Amino acid sequence: MRLPVLIVLIVLAASAAVMILGLAQIKLDALHEPSRLETFFATKVKHILVARSSRHGIPPAPTDLQASIKEGDTVYGTDCAACHGLDGHTPTDTGRWMYPRASDLTSPEVQQYSDRELFWIIKNGIRLSGMPAFGKVESDDHIWNLVHYLRTLRRGPVRRAEEPASE
Repeated sequence: MRLPVLIVLIVLAASAAVMILGLAQIKLDALHEPSRLETFFATKVKHILVARSSRHGIPPAPTDLQASIKEGDTVYGTDCAACHGLDGHTPTDTGRWMYPRASDLTSPEVQQYSDRELFWIIKNGIRLSGMPAFGKVESDDHIWNLVHYLRTLRRGPVRRAEEPASE
């Protein structure tokens, strides 16, 4: 009877040691990039929670898509470009130095969200990240306009702020 108890105690002690060593490897500062494993799990959990949260309470989208996209471009320049950059792909200094970093809005990770999920993210923000909630400063129509505009963003060549746009 003593051998099984001893084995259980050894397994528990080894498990505790592994957990302590694992936790000691986690860095809390925002200067170091998170590991692939940390990023993977954080992204999966975020997607699950956003999907669950966006199931109810989302108002209908505007029906005039072209007008919505045009208005979304204006709202994007006011509310989003300060962190995500004008192209949604190249974050500003502010977006690069926050943690988690401002998302590349043209990335598959962002574009795979449904319109309802993007609406929910913009309206409610993401706690413990740099993504603020715009639900108290923008109308639901403006938030839908942003969602429609985000769908038009495409990854293109990176252009520095000093370089003029080619026409």
